[in-house]
Amino acid sequence: MTVNTGAAEDLVLSEELSFGRTVERRLVHRASVAEVFVTDLVPAGESRFLAAAQLPLSHGYYSDHLARPALFDPLLILEAGRQAGIAGAHLLGLPPDTTMMVNTFSLDLPDPSVLRAGRRPGELRIDNRFETIRVRAGKVRKGAVRQDLSIDGVPAGTHTMEVQIVTHAEHEALRNVLRGAPAPLTGDLDDVPDPRQAEPHQVGRVSPMNVVISQVERGPSSVTARVTPRFGNRAIFDHDYDHLPAMTLTEAARQLAIVAAGDVGAWPVTVSGSFGRFAELDQPVLAAATRTDAGDGAVTVNVAFIQEAITIAESTMVMVPR
Repeated sequence: MTVNTGAAEDLVLSEELSFGRTVERRLVHRASVAEVFVTDLVPAGESRFLAAAQLPLSHGYYSDHLARPALFDPLLILEAGRQAGIAGAHLLGLPPDTTMMVNTFSLDLPDPSVLRAGRRPGELRIDNRFETIRVRAGKVRKGAVRQDLSIDGVPAGTHTMEVQIVTHAEHEALRNVLRGAPAPLTGDLDDVPDPRQAEPHQVGRVSPMNVVISQVERGPSSVTARVTPRFGNRAIFDHDYDHLPAMTLTEAARQLAIVAAGDVGAWPVTVSGSFGRFAELDQPVLAAATRTDAGDGAVTVNVAFIQEAITIAESTMVMVPR
């Protein structure tokens, strides 16, 4: 997984990518074909792949926004990039029984107009360059991918992601050691909304199922809330988890950022996250956001996720008015 700087002869024209059907769902760690967005992967040199993903015009989760005109959700692009990174890593040799745990990511989509949805599904092209960071006993244990993104042929931004790599058995053993007992699964928990769940319009949503925060308290430049997603939302929990995954925490950060910005149409142009500990399902997760002005109407919102008085993850979003 060493990075190739990419000689011109290694390039594969993006026009060769297919958007006709999705890749095998297990290649991107999804249970439902409906939640697979990657449609093709083509080698473009050592440790480099070009990927295609189709961005749907209508999706129960990613399209559920109050803001108009409709834009492709940055978290949809983040998920497509995550899937492309996972699939590419497997094609580079990581075995099927591999779990990839996100350490950090950073997504930059500076021009929201590039995300404007038209009359046809969006065609996202992803240029992936992989890097090995740590090898132990001949196995890759930490890796990274840098992705250059374009939508319908127009450059859209970049995404980088760093992950820890373990086998399924190692992941289960790690969780048991950390907890002293097996962790509960999302499928075993009741799907009951918090009585103080945020109203959908407060967080830029239409459907209550897509609201993931409750008990919202807003100050002059800060917001706190509990992270309380609906476990029956299969777009968020496509399969059973023994923790709240990075994408769920990122959605919670986005919803807090909308509240902090004071504008249900506020849109993230930069999204980043770091994840130091598992967000356990059987202990409350508090999210605390602070807002600072970033100029030209933009605000930067920093969110800390706290469980048992320990910061387990952090996210930063730059929000701009629509």
